[in-house]
Amino acid sequence: MINHVDEIDNYLKKLFPINRSIMGDGTKQTLKILQEIIPLKVIEYPTHQEVYDWIIPQEWSIKDAWIKNSAGEKIVDFKNSNLHIVSYSININKKMKLKELKENLHYLKNLPTAIPYRTSYYNKNWGFCISYEEYLEFFNEDDEYEVFIDSKFQDGSLSVGELLIGGKSTKEYLISSYICHPSQANDSLSGVILSAFLAKELLKIKDTLEYSYRIIFVPETIGAISYMSNNETEMKSIDNGLVITTCGGLGKFGYKQSYDKYNFINEMIESVFDVNNLDFISYPFDIRGSDERQYSTQSFRINCATITKDKYYEYDYYHTSLDNLKFVKADNLNKTLDLYVQLVHKMDKNILYKNIQPSGEVMLSKHDLYPVTGGSFLPCSDKSEVDIILWALFYLDASMDLFTFSKKIGVDILNVYRIVKKLEKKNILKRVELG
Repeated sequence: MINHVDEIDNYLKKLFPINRSIMGDGTKQTLKILQEIIPLKVIEYPTHQEVYDWIIPQEWSIKDAWIKNSAGEKIVDFKNSNLHIVSYSININKKMKLKELKENLHYLKNLPTAIPYRTSYYNKNWGFCISYEEYLEFFNEDDEYEVFIDSKFQDGSLSVGELLIGGKSTKEYLISSYICHPSQANDSLSGVILSAFLAKELLKIKDTLEYSYRIIFVPETIGAISYMSNNETEMKSIDNGLVITTCGGLGKFGYKQSYDKYNFINEMIESVFDVNNLDFISYPFDIRGSDERQYSTQSFRINCATITKDKYYEYDYYHTSLDNLKFVKADNLNKTLDLYVQLVHKMDKNILYKNIQPSGEVMLSKHDLYPVTGGSFLPCSDKSEVDIILWALFYLDASMDLFTFSKKIGVDILNVYRIVKKLEKKNILKRVELG
């Protein structure tokens, strides 16, 4: 197993406190820190740019926000938790009774110690988030409250991180993670950090990669749509990808299927779980989710899957202050990273070959692929290298990818790939260009 536990722990602590939103200093600071791990290119898309049916909004920044009671005591303070403020709240400086204030207070009765995470990106509004215990302790109908939010909207840009890793083929896989959530460890700081270290692992083996990789860090929804709009040709040529999120919790492993449940990427993920003897939860594709719902829209149809450890919506702490560094541990995140690395190694070898000597059986001994003494081979359940060679020459005609072939003969794709490369070097099989 790969081991980045100490580094992951360091970046969890460094990135968790940042007040991220869809645009502004938080996302820019996050991308700058990720550049310590991998050589990200930061791209800026300007405010007011039309991206399909959307328009990139203004940047939002906040200096301070609080609520005081009639005694002048701060009973809610943004500086104590950035989740106390509804993201993209407008300015306000006003005294009011609880009856008026109440419609702008958000809390969870079912999780009385948790502060909920709420946003108002595209509607001019304001609000505070508190725990239900705080509501019961500090708020009553008779008191008057002073409400203060010092925020600013200004023209700026939407920031995206991009890393392109070239392989032998120009055909790409997409790896995407979103960077807009403040102080949410599983959703989805876990995905951001894992994506960075997955990219780091790919860079180590870039000279051996069959495919190319487009790795992006975007604000959820508006960031994915902006990137698609500005890179339409490249994105439309991608068939498969991974949206990495909610992968560091304490619960069971699972995966969300791509929109086509019969696509190879889903079965390949299950094969990784099986090899590691992991019990897992399978979630069917659903239109409510993360950026896979953008990438798989009609014009793109990218099959994106997600390996999770406490998937969004499925754990009690989702979008609350309890989704913190007590819930997400570096060791758990490292385990999920190891599964993603195994998956990408398999994805990378899922290529097409064709037999360039298809007329009759190839004379294996002529190519030093057959034992010197013949006659000893008998059919058995454990396939020898010669068995795999013979099956490869029988099936690989540019219509069957290596993962399908490996399943058909019951041999792991990485072992199949190793043997097929021998045949390629001996000019018996030819790799079919993917792009």
